[in-house]
Amino acid sequence: MDGSATGAKKKPETGTEAAEGQPRTRLVRGPGLLLVWLYGVMSVGAVSRSVYQIATGFDRAPLAYALSAVAAVVYAFITYTLVRGGETARKAALVCCAAELAGVLTVGTWTLAESSAFPDATVWSDYGMGYLFIPVLLPVTGILWLRASRR
Repeated sequence: MDGSATGAKKKPETGTEAAEGQPRTRLVRGPGLLLVWLYGVMSVGAVSRSVYQIATGFDRAPLAYALSAVAAVVYAFITYTLVRGGETARKAALVCCAAELAGVLTVGTWTLAESSAFPDATVWSDYGMGYLFIPVLLPVTGILWLRASRR
């Protein structure tokens, strides 16, 4: 007897829960909904900024413009994983948020210490001051939410 006759439910497996017909852990609830919205807005902003910068003057500040493109990819991936849900997506988003925070802190410190290395700003310059410091606050909030949403 496998327990189905007694009405007992199996505990969902992590990582492949959707493939096995089990419901995914919803990450887009409560604060997660706000995170998805903010990451979506930041994705659009960073993509727009990097496409414009690269198309109009990549030779002027290639490092800064490439970093804006990297930020856009990171924001888009985190948005996707939060919407997708599930334990595997939660773990991937957690790793990306940690990498994003490391990037913001590194680039933010670098732009303050040696501003001549960046003739033009990136999304993460000065810890995201041009974006109301959302780039430094968002990964911290994301990490806290993703840790709290563990099973």
